[in-house]
Amino acid sequence: MADLITLENATNLLMLCFLQAVLGFDNLLYISIESQRAPVAQQKAVRTWGIIIAVALRVVLLFAMIALIDALAEPFFRFEWIGVIEGSVNFATCVFVFGGIFIMYTAVKEISHMLSIDDLGHDVEGKSGKSALRVVMMIVMMNLIFSFDSVLSALAITDVFPVLAIAIILSGLAMLLLADGVTRFLEKNRMYEVLGLFILLIVGVVLLGEAGVAASHATHLDEDQIKVFGQAIEPMSKSTFYFSVVVLFTVEILQSGYSRKLNAERSALQKHS
Repeated sequence: MADLITLENATNLLMLCFLQAVLGFDNLLYISIESQRAPVAQQKAVRTWGIIIAVALRVVLLFAMIALIDALAEPFFRFEWIGVIEGSVNFATCVFVFGGIFIMYTAVKEISHMLSIDDLGHDVEGKSGKSALRVVMMIVMMNLIFSFDSVLSALAITDVFPVLAIAIILSGLAMLLLADGVTRFLEKNRMYEVLGLFILLIVGVVLLGEAGVAASHATHLDEDQIKVFGQAIEPMSKSTFYFSVVVLFTVEILQSGYSRKLNAERSALQKHS
């Protein structure tokens, strides 16, 4: 126990908490949006249990990753269609591809639903069309997909399991504290839910980019990077992703302020006329 209480482990724990907070933003956004698909009376419980179960499974996943990292990293298939698709596939590649496609499908489906004229008068009813159990399962599954990225990033900092586990548990507690607030904000500011769905769409693209280099990162061989029509698939950097998020929020805030200004001017003109 005394071996764990070191300056290095304390520094790594702080870095990991920061990393989990940054990488957990898109996860928290997904949880807040998805929980609104459950019956209204059960939405808070869905968020709570979804996060608790997901964090517990994330610790289990972390333990499995540390124990089986070599086996999971080894490519098991290689594309050799010269000029069309080349590169190697490992377990991480499959997880990132499945997660990216599923997140993009979810975002597009929900955006289409929100833009559907037939559903404008039945918005609340449509949002509560899933059972609580189904929503919890969705949150748990997607949390594990999101966590794969953060677990791999965390393992790059340290392989001390207790330090990693504490960082994950602390991030789970933070999500429990913030989930209700984010959900209430989205309920009062519906336009930001659309913005959140577009952010999830970008997250899907980020995961597909990570799939392109998952095998090459494991083997440290450039030839294992996936290339499509001769072009290497490159991951989007975290700084680029968060810059895009900031730009989207800035545009939405400016647009909302400008719309309020125009509405105020129209109201003033109507009173004078």
